[in-house]
Amino acid sequence: MMTKPLVAKRKKKKVGSKPGDKIALINARLLDPATGRDEAGGLTIRKGRIAEIGPDLRRNAPEGFSVIDCGGHVLCPGLIDMLVYTGEPGFEHRETLATASRAAAVGGVTTIICMPDTNPVIDDMALVDFIERRARDTAIVHVHPMAAATRGLEGKEMTEIGLLGDAGAVAFTNGATSIASARVMRRTLDYAKDFGALIVHSTEDPELAGSGVMNEGEVSSRLGLPGIPASAEVIMLQRDMELAELTGARYHAAQISTASSLDVIRRAKDRGLNVTCGVSINHLTLNENDIGSYRTFLKVRPPLRREEDRMAMVDGLASGDIDVIVSGHNPKDADVKRRPFAEAEDGAIGLETLLPAALRLYHAGHIELGPLLRAMTSTPADLLDLPAGRLEKDASADLIVVDLDTPWVVDPELLQSKSKNTPFDESQLQGRVVRTLVNGNTVYALNDEN
Repeated sequence: MMTKPLVAKRKKKKVGSKPGDKIALINARLLDPATGRDEAGGLTIRKGRIAEIGPDLRRNAPEGFSVIDCGGHVLCPGLIDMLVYTGEPGFEHRETLATASRAAAVGGVTTIICMPDTNPVIDDMALVDFIERRARDTAIVHVHPMAAATRGLEGKEMTEIGLLGDAGAVAFTNGATSIASARVMRRTLDYAKDFGALIVHSTEDPELAGSGVMNEGEVSSRLGLPGIPASAEVIMLQRDMELAELTGARYHAAQISTASSLDVIRRAKDRGLNVTCGVSINHLTLNENDIGSYRTFLKVRPPLRREEDRMAMVDGLASGDIDVIVSGHNPKDADVKRRPFAEAEDGAIGLETLLPAALRLYHAGHIELGPLLRAMTSTPADLLDLPAGRLEKDASADLIVVDLDTPWVVDPELLQSKSKNTPFDESQLQGRVVRTLVNGNTVYALNDEN
């Protein structure tokens, strides 16, 4: 049975406006993926920042500090999710910044990067400002917007990358679709380089993908569904690598999903290109066979691939060739998901299950805990130039306490997201977040009494 959690419902002021002061977290396993720290100890918080940290604080807190006993669980930086569709503005019936932030808090995500695929599209300074102001008023975790790289996400005309960056956009993307025109993509990369901006790109050739709805192969043939070949991803990614080399710009492939794409990334890195890539938790833990009898909650973009591709993603993560893990959180309501598979919209929620699902890889012995967490903490922080993702003195006290071992079953009705389209419906998971702090304030606790 799931214990009713304490989840902050709303903050009327900016996250951290009343930062946690004089708090001590003791009896913890301190784990900092950025430095490799892994030791028993504790830390103290003053005014929302880490004041002291180390083994001396394992058992005793300084006088005058409120004490949180971590019960020997992992204490590490809060997660940063680089790919989140929030729905606001325009699709608030699916998700809002408030509900997405509560889901994030439960999942241990203390910073969410929201995509510009909204209505209207986040392609001008006023909309970047709207997201930041709306997040200050309603969100309980940090929220930063990515801005559209092209106007209206149409792939035809660049946006004002410099001005959007000044307004607060942390990166630039064409959202769920690729920039099909090589000419426009080159100009975008050239322009972004002048500002040191990061271009985050979804790689799928729209002509080759056509009307496909799942991975092309034996399973799609058996189900009688049109497929999307792996080549649709690889061809677009290879084109982008050539343009990244031509322009010298910073480039990040939002989600790769095939073994061939990983080979492209490895070759590009070997050539010294300034490129990185991400993978969604879905493509690390699920494959096309999980679709079973047309389970539309597993219809995502890029599509779930073969088991061989999934294992290649796991190997790429373990080797460090894949830099970032994302949830790909994309809420959809029942009206667009409970349809025949070919007609259902792509998308799955994932903020609350990102870490527990990732822990499957750790428990299976595929990857050590430090590198796994690094791909969700310090690496995305470095890519986006955010002051987060580290467990060190004077760092912001965005922290999570993680019980690595407790088993639980995903019940969609108990999830904080407004939409319930989780691919992990009724999945048995091992490990979960028991406390989330943002700027030293507890925004989620698994048990009220903790």
